[in-house]
Amino acid sequence: MKGIVLAGGTGSRLFPLTKITNKHLLPIFDKPMIFYPIETLVAAGIRDILLVTGGRNSGDFLRLLANGKEFGLKHLNYTYQEGEGGIADALALAEHFADGEKICVILGDNIIEGSIGAAVEEFEEQEHGARILLKEVHDAERFGVADLRGDRIAGIEEKPRNPKSNYAVTGIYMYDGTVFDKVKRLAPSGRGELEITDVNNAYIAEGTMTFSFLDGWWTDAGTFESLLRAANLVAHSRRSRPAGA
Repeated sequence: MKGIVLAGGTGSRLFPLTKITNKHLLPIFDKPMIFYPIETLVAAGIRDILLVTGGRNSGDFLRLLANGKEFGLKHLNYTYQEGEGGIADALALAEHFADGEKICVILGDNIIEGSIGAAVEEFEEQEHGARILLKEVHDAERFGVADLRGDRIAGIEEKPRNPKSNYAVTGIYMYDGTVFDKVKRLAPSGRGELEITDVNNAYIAEGTMTFSFLDGWWTDAGTFESLLRAANLVAHSRRSRPAGA
């Protein structure tokens, strides 16, 4: 399986921190934010990785990450997103890289405590379709929310006023090769963007969406509050880790 890290966008909610740098290059405790999603993929056994970035500071990623040697990679791929077309628009740039294979997509500001290794293995065995990772949260209205009906998802609603569950869709998605055809059929949302929730709902409509629950804590880091929360969570994990671990 190939991995794709989406790290474009202007990071406007973190202005002025993002006035002179990309959001994903900001520090989360002792590492740049972008290190965490790459480490998540590598820990799950994914070694062929594409980084999608954009904006005026995209060259800084190359200076920071080079060919990914620090992560044990032989090569790290890059591509550039022009403008603000949304998550699905950024994903569309990875079609050539994916080359029909299954992919694991992670948003560049998503930081997790645990591993996605088990979910990746389950999706490798899944014949076709998609798999998303869910996490129970207390503020589900901030996220895309899964409407769970037993062992299936009936639909995903983006930032609902009255969530149908407390299970947020994390920014980690696994897709088969048909994802790019689904993106091409999308119409821009009211925000003028191609929404990843619409991609996920397309898989749900054809009955090929599965899900796993994410172990450990999970947070994004796209606001001042969540940026601080992410740093505190990582710091706490470092302090509580047994010596030598």
